[in-house]
Amino acid sequence: MRQIENEAVALKNSALAQIRRKDNVFPVIGEGSYDAKIMFVGEAPGKNEAATGRPFCGASGRVLTQMIEHIGMKREEVYITNIVKDRPPDNRDPLPREIEQYAPFLDRQIEVIQPRVIATLGRYSMAYVMNKFGLEAEVKTISQIHGKVFAVKTSYGNATIIPLYHPAVALYQNSLKAQMFKDFEVINSIMHT
Repeated sequence: MRQIENEAVALKNSALAQIRRKDNVFPVIGEGSYDAKIMFVGEAPGKNEAATGRPFCGASGRVLTQMIEHIGMKREEVYITNIVKDRPPDNRDPLPREIEQYAPFLDRQIEVIQPRVIATLGRYSMAYVMNKFGLEAEVKTISQIHGKVFAVKTSYGNATIIPLYHPAVALYQNSLKAQMFKDFEVINSIMHT
C-alpha cells in the first residue's frame, strides 16, 4: 500500500497532480483496514478531502459514516477510497482520461485488500468497477441498479459488487435517504451469508 501511495504522490503526467502541487493540497489514497471485507469506492476527492488527504471527510462523509454504522460496522473496519486520487477543479466529475490515469492504483488497492464486497459510490465508480469485472452488459443508470448484487470472480476468489448512490445524494435529495439506508442493508445481508 505504501508503494501505491508513493507512486500516486509522485505522479507526473497528471494535470490533477500538477494542480495539487500548485495548490499545496494532498492526494487522497484511501483509509481504513487493510483486512477489510468491504471496500467503498467513490469517484474523486472534494475540497475537504484534498485539504486533509482523507476520503469522505466532509458532509457526504458524515452520511457515509452514518450508513456504515447503520449496518453495525465502524468506519475503521472498512476501506474507503476513490478511483481518482486527486481533486478535479471545482468538484467537477472526473474525465475519462483521469479515470484511466488513476484506475491502476485502485486496481492494485483491490488486490491488496481483497474485499468480499466492493460497494461503488456514484455512477463513475459503478461503471469503472463493473466494467473491470466483466459486467458491461449489466451497467445501467445508478437509479436503475442501486442496491443490486452482482457476483464476480476476482484473482483472489469470489466477490460481490453493489452499486450505491453517492452519499452526497442524501444531502441534495433527502427523499432518497431512506432508500440509501435500505441499500446499505443489502451489504449487511451479503456479509452474513
